[in-house]
Amino acid sequence: NTHVHTCTPTRNAYLRSLRLAYDPRIHPRRVSSRGYCFAVGSGRRGFAATASICLDWTPNTNHSGIYAAKELGYFEEEGIDVSVVVPGPEDSLTPGRKVARGHCTFAISSSESAVSFATQTKDTRLVAVAALVQGSTSSICTLTSSGIDRPRLLDGKRYASYDGRFEDAIVKQMVQNDGGKGDVAFHSLDMHGYGEDDTMAHGSVVSSYLKADRSDSTWIFTHWEAVKAMHEGTHLNLFTLEDYGIPYGYSPVLLATESTLDKDPEVVRKTLNALEKGYRFAYDNPIRAAEILVSQAKHPSLDDLSFIEASQLSISDKYLTDVVDDDDEDEGVWGVMELNRWSKWVDFLFEKGIIVDRDGVAVPRDTVQVEALFTNEFLPTYTS
Repeated sequence: NTHVHTCTPTRNAYLRSLRLAYDPRIHPRRVSSRGYCFAVGSGRRGFAATASICLDWTPNTNHSGIYAAKELGYFEEEGIDVSVVVPGPEDSLTPGRKVARGHCTFAISSSESAVSFATQTKDTRLVAVAALVQGSTSSICTLTSSGIDRPRLLDGKRYASYDGRFEDAIVKQMVQNDGGKGDVAFHSLDMHGYGEDDTMAHGSVVSSYLKADRSDSTWIFTHWEAVKAMHEGTHLNLFTLEDYGIPYGYSPVLLATESTLDKDPEVVRKTLNALEKGYRFAYDNPIRAAEILVSQAKHPSLDDLSFIEASQLSISDKYLTDVVDDDDEDEGVWGVMELNRWSKWVDFLFEKGIIVDRDGVAVPRDTVQVEALFTNEFLPTYTS
């Protein structure tokens, strides 16, 4: 069976009706794209502190709370000037490495980045300080027209890889878990995809690779590339990791160095205070959040507001922890991470022999203390 990742609303009837109205499967819309450029926020004088956030990809609805916090003055209320750094074709470093080298204060990345730095370098460790979204929001995808409707059929097929340290091994494991050999033809995107004008202009590998027959599969955020594809009339098969026995961690997360947490804890707290307000605003006001994302980021991949609104409506409920009862006044919290989920993810990576050193030798399990990979301490909702 093909498992399709869907987002189930957990809020009031009004937002449910909006999500139905903007469901791209019901109302597909075309998305056009023009030349690529990237925007970097600039600092202003008079703030008590400054910080920078390096995005993991082109501006998208994973980042809506950041742009909402800038637009609505939440960073300013905290006395901190925050700039947003968007990756582009000239980049030679991943967001995590930018932070590790002191080029940015925070990086948006996956939980794998924290694990990778913990097992690869002794000098710099990255710690996840907030989960931007809850639940599982990514998938391995193929075009439905390809006939590759389950992971095991990826044997002998191409996979466009971002060259994440554990990425290819995870995809191979998914194929094997579905009864395949894991004999996938992995090929690299140029500089994790950042080095390609076409990919950056679209904000989507589906557009630049799968639709152009340059690859057969890739890893996407379902609420972004899949919604975009449906708006363009392109149908995808989506394979979520959990459906094939892979207990995935948090993604995306906000990372900082241990040094930043030790030396500038108030900068971290102020940043997270503002982000919590921004993401809660996006949760409560998805359509307005989409408008702010477009106006603040000014990126060519954001030129169809109806697509951005549809993406926003499909992800807003994932910003906060789940609420069991729609009538419950407690709307959940933002940013919090659970030890159990991190532990299952790290245990899986070690059990399957996915964590190896540069020579391909398995890294001992006791080299990673899961508790050191993340912290909820700096979140406004944190209670000791």
